[in-house]
Amino acid sequence: MPRKFSTEFKNAVALEVIEHSRPIVQVAKENSVSEQSVSRWVKLYRKDHPELAERLDESERDELARLRRQVKRLETEVEILGKATAFFARKSQP
Repeated sequence: MPRKFSTEFKNAVALEVIEHSRPIVQVAKENSVSEQSVSRWVKLYRKDHPELAERLDESERDELARLRRQVKRLETEVEILGKATAFFARKSQP
């Protein structure tokens, strides 16, 4: 016989995943429910709260901008290291 969960419980579990970026597997285990149930509850919660999707998109945009800056910095470092390697390779040749 399937267990019945209250809407409040389902929402609380879904929010653990959404707001705290916790893995579904871990939240499911801690609450003694299946991963499929938690995944379904998260999906339903997001569907019922479209304003949440907008907030997440903004967060993702912020992270994307941060990652792009990091990539640019790392590309510059690689370029500098490549030039330094070439310089020292030429200098060590007789």
